Amino acid sequence: MPFCEDCAKYWAPSAMNDDGTCPTCARVLGSQSTPNASRTVAPTSINAKGLRELAGKDAKAPWHFKLLVVALIAYLGWRLVSLIGLV
Repeated sequence: MPFCEDCAKYWAPSAMNDDGTCPTCARVLGSQSTPNASRTVAPTSINAKGLRELAGKDAKAPWHFKLLVVALIAYLGWRLVSLIGLV
């Protein structure tokens, strides 16, 4: 979908003018304003090393993920204790 920088809005092709301009500000929209819109992402086109460099070398898990892991371990531990109590 074409994006108009001036209006900060995405336009459907049917909502644009016949010549491919924005109906509000008359800016030319299309593949020039969104160069990667038609590019598909495939598993072979993803560069894992590039993503790691983008995240940084010391990227850590967020605190709420760590809290979720602790809660999961506590829950599974409690389920194990209750299972042993039934036997």
